[in-house]
Amino acid sequence: MAETTILVGVGDIINRNLGVHHAAEPAELMLDAITIALQDTGLPSDVITKLKTQIDSIDVVRTWTWPYQDLPGLLAERLGSTPKHSYCSPHAGNQPAKLVDEAARRVAIGETKLAVVTGGEALASLAACAKAGVMPPPNWTPVDTPVTQVFAPSVDEMARGVGAKHKIGAPIQVYPLFENGLRALRGQSLEDNNTESAKLYAEFAQVANKTPLAWSFPRTAETEETIGRVSSRNRMICFPYPLLMNAFNTINLAGAVILTSVRYARELGIAQERWVYVLGGAGTQDSDNFWERPNFHSSPAISRTLDAGLEACGLSKADIDIYDFYSCFPIVPKLACLHLGLDILKPEKPITLLGGLTSFGGAGNNYSMHAITIMARKLRAGSGTNGLVLANGGVLTYQHVICLSSRPRADSRPYPARNPLSSTLSNDSVPETEDSAEGDAIIETYTVDFDRKNEPVLGHIVGRLKGSNHRFVANHGDAATLKRLASRTEEPIGKSGYVRVDGQQGRNLFFFESSARL
Repeated sequence: MAETTILVGVGDIINRNLGVHHAAEPAELMLDAITIALQDTGLPSDVITKLKTQIDSIDVVRTWTWPYQDLPGLLAERLGSTPKHSYCSPHAGNQPAKLVDEAARRVAIGETKLAVVTGGEALASLAACAKAGVMPPPNWTPVDTPVTQVFAPSVDEMARGVGAKHKIGAPIQVYPLFENGLRALRGQSLEDNNTESAKLYAEFAQVANKTPLAWSFPRTAETEETIGRVSSRNRMICFPYPLLMNAFNTINLAGAVILTSVRYARELGIAQERWVYVLGGAGTQDSDNFWERPNFHSSPAISRTLDAGLEACGLSKADIDIYDFYSCFPIVPKLACLHLGLDILKPEKPITLLGGLTSFGGAGNNYSMHAITIMARKLRAGSGTNGLVLANGGVLTYQHVICLSSRPRADSRPYPARNPLSSTLSNDSVPETEDSAEGDAIIETYTVDFDRKNEPVLGHIVGRLKGSNHRFVANHGDAATLKRLASRTEEPIGKSGYVRVDGQQGRNLFFFESSARL
């Protein structure tokens, strides 16, 4: 007989002390979060001590902070458990929801009795130690790979193929391609689009301002004015996103959840008011290569994941009372809202529980773990019956949904036996890409890198050749083209120009002026 999977404990920990000798490593923060989650079951301390040894499944969201050789093994050793299942995920922000979904499935089929899913970062402490010249941080677990600086996704690490040739591939560059593409499709002016994003993130900042776990708490919340206005404090990063529309990752946070079956929870004596039912989940991904997406105004993976996640749980969007949409950049919650028919600025239901990765804090790959923990608390408190967490990773690449509820499935069906979606979506509408492009062209989308003085330095164009409709990636070809791309009043998308190959570097260069043909 299939078991009914429930979440019985949640825990979060934050370390705001940035002193070098108070630098707690990610493993320590995760252990604290696990301990808090075990205490959250409401069981006596002596039972919890024994329960630690009975954990038979440990999943860990891979941390950016420290390159552990075997983080699940380290946690198991410290907990005194010998899990049958232990796993450390790849890097991606979809992983918290995916790991909870997979752990819930193992509980449902009887493979796992007591599961822990955890993750955490100590990037703020690592940065403080690096700044003080104290590396490695005192008493952190020794690792084989020396760590000399704080990790952040960069062009050098994330760009590939034609992206690498044109110095584009980092999240700060790719998400803007979709924001600009969606703006043009919706017919928004650049000013209206900036206002919408600023208002959205100002609302998110207010949520974070009421969330003690947020890294920005209890500072005064950023406003529409401070978020939307480019200044020395809020410089442009990659158009159209200034700094306060980008994820902030330098935090010290960890979270954990405890999953088991209704049967075992009763055996342990966990009170029913602690139970939160895990109904199911779904996830998939678009192409890892941004230039191989069908368009730059939608995410098929987000749309398919939301639809399949709801269907797998026997729910409709009308059944959801609370959402938390991943929000490293404004484009992600916008796409989710548009697909579900929610108003972006005045949604009828909450769309963030945390306040977004700018105000709450990026938490590396682990942001959505905190959405799951807070969602569980909200459902326990009666703030809603059903909740949905959308976790996003990569460059609008990887998606996973998990649905939680204060009551079991209405249709009494068992936990979904498998992810209803394929691991990667196939899409026949993706145009062919020309590595070396030449001819009359039109801009499909674009972004511009800015320097620390708020000056544009490099334009990135994704365009189509008029003759073949093939896609290409290019950089700006001259100063006049860069100036027009960086304009805050003129819409470049849909404008014509000419693309040719730079004979020296092999890059494609795009020009608005026809003199580029020479």
